[in-house]
Amino acid sequence: SCGGEKLEVPKFSNDTIKIGISGPLTGGASVYGQAVYNGAKLAVSEINEKGGLNGVLFSLEMYDDQHVASNVSIGYASLKEKGMQVALGCVTSNPCLEFAKLASADQLFFITPSASADKVPVDAKGYGYQMCFADGNQGSVAADYVNGLGLDKIGIFYKSDDSYSNGIYEQFIQKLDSNIQTVVQSFTDTNDKNFSSQIDALKDCSFIFMPIYYTPASVFMTQAVGKIANNATYYGCDGFDGIESAEGFVIGDIPQEITMLSHFNSKATSGAAKDYVDKYTDIFGKATLNQFGAAAYDCVYALYEALLASGKTVDGSTTAKELSAILQAEFNGDFKFSGVTGTDMQWDASGYVGKGAVAYVIKEANK
Repeated sequence: SCGGEKLEVPKFSNDTIKIGISGPLTGGASVYGQAVYNGAKLAVSEINEKGGLNGVLFSLEMYDDQHVASNVSIGYASLKEKGMQVALGCVTSNPCLEFAKLASADQLFFITPSASADKVPVDAKGYGYQMCFADGNQGSVAADYVNGLGLDKIGIFYKSDDSYSNGIYEQFIQKLDSNIQTVVQSFTDTNDKNFSSQIDALKDCSFIFMPIYYTPASVFMTQAVGKIANNATYYGCDGFDGIESAEGFVIGDIPQEITMLSHFNSKATSGAAKDYVDKYTDIFGKATLNQFGAAAYDCVYALYEALLASGKTVDGSTTAKELSAILQAEFNGDFKFSGVTGTDMQWDASGYVGKGAVAYVIKEANK
């Protein structure tokens, strides 16, 4: 089950505005694809209940690319043949690089909820936008957050031979306040099993920034028990997403607080995020509640609000190229969007989003 049957939305038809998506509904990354499909459907359903865009309803179809880039062209062609006018691109980055090239050739506008690779908007050549933080931009956003914490010293632990980790680290250092002292430790593929020397160097740090994936992070945290202070905080980026399920990792055994940079707090107690969580879990349960679905929900609403703001007449017969021109004028202009994953978001012609980060607490410190 993909959760699809729990909320019906219109399929593509001549009299609807047609939104296409590609993503994994089956396979190892299916939790992400299902969340995106559910979040997008929830937004489409709500918009349609309010009468759509000036009376024109939205429709939504998703192709299961199984998180395999070579599957994307088949799904893209199928959605295009059915009349896709605008898209949420792909759920994951490598497939979305393929989608971006196809979309740019067709001048099809898309905004991806979760394909965070820096090259996605680049390869889309002005037709691709992100609701999520770009990988490289996460370092800058994380530094903004850390600069506001009032710390005078932090630890940093990153993977120096990994482009994701290294890229975030370099941006973080550039943006970090110069009066914050840093204790920097790194590792490579050849020494990712024993972190005793790095832990020893970082043991006096009460805040450790870790722009790495969750597998080495879980190894570090497990080896650091009893050595790093129990009241310290581990702060990661989106690579921490899913750390609770890391193989052989018992998150309850880690005394420290584990947090990650995010644009969505699924434990929010007020505001738009809480409203979304309540609505989503009521329909789909908690198994697929994550930032991917929340961002997809925002993508649909951002498209809707941008089209409303344009004042242009749009319906099922508007071509993808015509729709692109309308949306580019808005997204590259003074259009601002506030949703579940941020307020006063803005984009520019690069396709990258500007918005603040929240510290999502994966696990609170043991009392």
